[in-house]
Amino acid sequence: MNLPIAITWVRVAIIPVFIGVFHVSTGLRAHQIDAFAAGLFLLAAMSDWLDGWLARRLGQTSAFGAFLDPVADKLVVAAALVELVALQRIPTWIAVVIIGREIAVSALREWMATLGRRQHVAVNWLGKAKTVAQMTAILLLLYNKPLAGVDLPGLGAGLAWLAAALTIISMLLYLRAAMRAGV
Repeated sequence: MNLPIAITWVRVAIIPVFIGVFHVSTGLRAHQIDAFAAGLFLLAAMSDWLDGWLARRLGQTSAFGAFLDPVADKLVVAAALVELVALQRIPTWIAVVIIGREIAVSALREWMATLGRRQHVAVNWLGKAKTVAQMTAILLLLYNKPLAGVDLPGLGAGLAWLAAALTIISMLLYLRAAMRAGV
């Protein structure tokens, strides 16, 4: 156990709190629940950056950390997408596309690793762009209220559609890269 892995575990521990915010009677008003949930999601997203930065900076990278970090990320995103579907803030198909792609690409990477060809399906710029669009969309849709005259829910909805499109395109590119690697 080291600091970066501990931070990753905190990200995992945020998930039941995040879900509970929507389902446990707290006496909070709807906009307070939304703001608190958005804050928890933002904390989880920032901890993802922080644990990676610390692992590299402190020389504390590990095989377990490399495994746990993306699992934690996918769990946080899946929990948020499921809640957004339940709240009717995104269509179900967007959540299914994003979660399905994460499962498919993770399985593809594992399979390619067993063949000694994982480098052919390494993270690329389009995957990173998808992640930025997806995380921003989720944050804005969780907050779900205009801010300083900006329609955050509308912007979040547009980014969710963009994230879904980038999700499909990036998955197709990963599949094409795997096929080109001779599998």
